[in-house]
Amino acid sequence: MSHVPETHPRYESLRLRDAIVDGIEYGITSVHGLIAHGRGEAFDYLLGERTHDFANKAIHAAVAMLTTAEEPVLSVNGNAAALVADELVALANYLRCPLEINLFHKSKKRERAIKKSLIASGAKEVLLPSSNVCLEGIDSNRGYVHPNGIYKADVVFVPLEDGD
Repeated sequence: MSHVPETHPRYESLRLRDAIVDGIEYGITSVHGLIAHGRGEAFDYLLGERTHDFANKAIHAAVAMLTTAEEPVLSVNGNAAALVADELVALANYLRCPLEINLFHKSKKRERAIKKSLIASGAKEVLLPSSNVCLEGIDSNRGYVHPNGIYKADVVFVPLEDGD
């Protein structure tokens, strides 16, 4: 990490930014991920850098949906893999569900790097998108999904940190 003391008021922000930069170096995140993270930080700043009541309610609703789902899937993008791979793997193991790599800026090389990272974090099942299965109404690369993952899931957890 950059040489920033833990007492710096933006320490956590800089730590996360460095994790994304490391992700770029390992082929996990795209350079676009830095911009997306910056947008997320801007929203965080505008919201006072705290979790509001409406967000806590959404968190509790998401937990309820994930824990009662019959076919949950955790969607993973490059930033999520760089920032919270261990946590996503722990959640997938708890829910007994697959992780599915789903990228906007897609490349087979990035998909392989993310899968390798998730497996190194202890993932049991990591699905890659299929070029034969596309969700109706999603025109970007995120529409391509695995037939036994997002395509058939009853609940999909999509961690988008950038306000999308």
